[in-house]
Amino acid sequence: MSCMSFSRSYLDETVDIVRRIDDGAIDRLATALATIRDRGGRLFILGVGGSAGHASHAVNDFRKICQFEAYTPTDNVSELTARVNDEGWESCFAEWLKISRVGERDAILIFSVGGGNMEKKISVNLVQAIDQARGRGARVFGIVGKDGGYTKRVADECIVIPTASAERITPHTEGLCAVVWHLLVSHPALKVTQTKWESVAR
Repeated sequence: MSCMSFSRSYLDETVDIVRRIDDGAIDRLATALATIRDRGGRLFILGVGGSAGHASHAVNDFRKICQFEAYTPTDNVSELTARVNDEGWESCFAEWLKISRVGERDAILIFSVGGGNMEKKISVNLVQAIDQARGRGARVFGIVGKDGGYTKRVADECIVIPTASAERITPHTEGLCAVVWHLLVSHPALKVTQTKWESVAR
């Protein structure tokens, strides 16, 4: 396949996936998130790898655009690496949520390609974090790919990015996760503050 035909194929796959994303699930998630915010709850956003970078960006957007008290454990590299070193990778997010006193007014939002799988030992730290949150009465939300994994099975609301190519599950999921969270922070159920460029465009 030539570089040009690959580029066209990738973009065509992206369009196909976007058309198949469940917009009703996005609206339900926006409404559920607004309920958490409006009752004074906090949002904890969790992701690993590229999704950790997404989590940091999304925390900014939810705080600045939606006036949502939001945090991610991966923004504090000192605490995260201390927990990984002293307690282990698998429990690092769950222990962080415990110290944060996650509770029934709060929610966690998982960004993940596979959603976590205890049996296959993939993203076990997300699985343990979900269990910690659920055990304390917090809501569980997700934006995930593939079959959704553990996140999809137990979440209160979850958006699954459909698969268009078995060879490109990760890039499509991570790329479109950013599209979905930007949609959410722009959603009328959540958006409070005008973004900068739109505010000066007139």
